[in-house]
Amino acid sequence: MASLKDLRGRIASVQATRKITSAMKMVAAAKLRRAQEQAEAARPFAERMERMLSSLGGSVKGSPGAPALIAGTGSDQTHLIVVATADRGLCGGFNVNIVRRARQLIQKLEAEGKTVKILCVGRKGRDQLRRQYGSKIVHTIEGVGRRAVAFSEADEIGEKVRSMFSDNEFDVCTIVYARFQSAISNIVTSQQLVPAEASAQEDGAEQEDLGGAVYEYEPSEEAILAELLPRNISVQIFRALLENAASEHGSRMTAMDNATRNAGDMINSLTLTYNRTRQAMITKELIEIISGAEAV
Repeated sequence: MASLKDLRGRIASVQATRKITSAMKMVAAAKLRRAQEQAEAARPFAERMERMLSSLGGSVKGSPGAPALIAGTGSDQTHLIVVATADRGLCGGFNVNIVRRARQLIQKLEAEGKTVKILCVGRKGRDQLRRQYGSKIVHTIEGVGRRAVAFSEADEIGEKVRSMFSDNEFDVCTIVYARFQSAISNIVTSQQLVPAEASAQEDGAEQEDLGGAVYEYEPSEEAILAELLPRNISVQIFRALLENAASEHGSRMTAMDNATRNAGDMINSLTLTYNRTRQAMITKELIEIISGAEAV
């Protein structure tokens, strides 16, 4: 049985921990609101740009002058997986779920005989993957969104992806991130960045929205795609980073709220044990005094 001094020390330690987790919860809640607004504001632009390029790219994908970012290299042997996680922990299963999806994707590709390379955005993803796939990690980018996610940071990552593609280091690029739903929920998503996907269903929907109108492009469709496709990579990465930031703050707020509640329950349990131990010691001392008096 622990002594009263040990119990007092444990209670004081848990109380200090509860103050920290409570403060972290409030900080995460304050950051979550702004991050959620930014993520929700970026969705329409990113989705519309992806849809427009998908529709426009569908008409030129098979042509000889189609840009490489939508036509691809003609092979899918080498895959680059961009794993976007956080630099810090204490956010529940946020990082673990993203890494788990990345592992599943890597295992699936390797089972098909593909070559896999990994680009880690965030220290936690690198730390969890390097033990099993350390030889496949080609680059790690840390410190993204330390204060707030900026497009310049996403464009820097996009430039790295475009540079590797230009050097024929991969054929297909996929980013894995957490799409924000609510403070207690996010959906781990894998999105192909290179080559850009063209959906037949979206093409039909686009034509329906246009009311059957036929558009002529000036300059050519190939020239427009050559200009917009590189920017689209940065836009989609920027959207993923914003979604990740909101998901991280929501997960941290939830995790710290649970930790604060658990600390309170532990304090109550330790206090009850402390009182029982103290009462038992008092009772024991009284019994010894009475027994001594009777012996005299």
